[in-house]
Amino acid sequence: MDTSTRTTPEPRQALHDSSLMQLMWLASPALPIGGFSYSEGLEAAVDSARVATESGAAAWLLDQLHLSLARADLAVVAQAVPAWQCAEHARIAALNAWVLQTRESSELRQQTEQMGRSLLEWLRNHTTARAEQIDLLAALQPTYPLAFALASSACQAPVRACLLTYAFGWAENMVQAAIKSVPLGQSAGQRILSALTARIPAAVDHALALADSERQAFSPMLAILSAQHEVQYSRLFRS
Repeated sequence: MDTSTRTTPEPRQALHDSSLMQLMWLASPALPIGGFSYSEGLEAAVDSARVATESGAAAWLLDQLHLSLARADLAVVAQAVPAWQCAEHARIAALNAWVLQTRESSELRQQTEQMGRSLLEWLRNHTTARAEQIDLLAALQPTYPLAFALASSACQAPVRACLLTYAFGWAENMVQAAIKSVPLGQSAGQRILSALTARIPAAVDHALALADSERQAFSPMLAILSAQHEVQYSRLFRS
């Protein structure tokens, strides 16, 4: 097995206060990048009665965490953070192209592009990234994982902490999507978020262990539901 591009495991480090605060900021649902407006196929699953209960929503999101997020976006962020820190421009471009090429529906691609552009604009108004890094990202048709990796790479935090942040931000947005679309109460949402939080570290460790040849974004039912959502008669979410 080719492991030349596998992320090297880091020693566990304590986070400095400034790094922790920056990561909390990036994970916040209040970050103005539009993540709250997407359900990533969940709304279509609700519409087709595949998800109708708290337990069903929890199972769906746990599967998505391990079968989709950990194998694709988290693995990309794991490779992209050190690439930004080492100014590996060709590597950054290749990872961004991989994200664009592996979105399996039009709306999933639109989501990663819109959130990538929005985070890029946020970066322009902060001192998190250098001007040359922002210019490089802007020239690449930026995707959200690469924009997030740039934002988090300046936090001086371990890569694992950056991935935990990415996954928790995703989990919060998806739980809110479940609350609105199933629908569920806030207590049910907190129970689902608790279940996701307990499983996120294992998903992150899996992503960190993947080589380039082991990344994958093959989620056929999710892609089908996303395509169906594009023409769904009534919907709350953009994807």
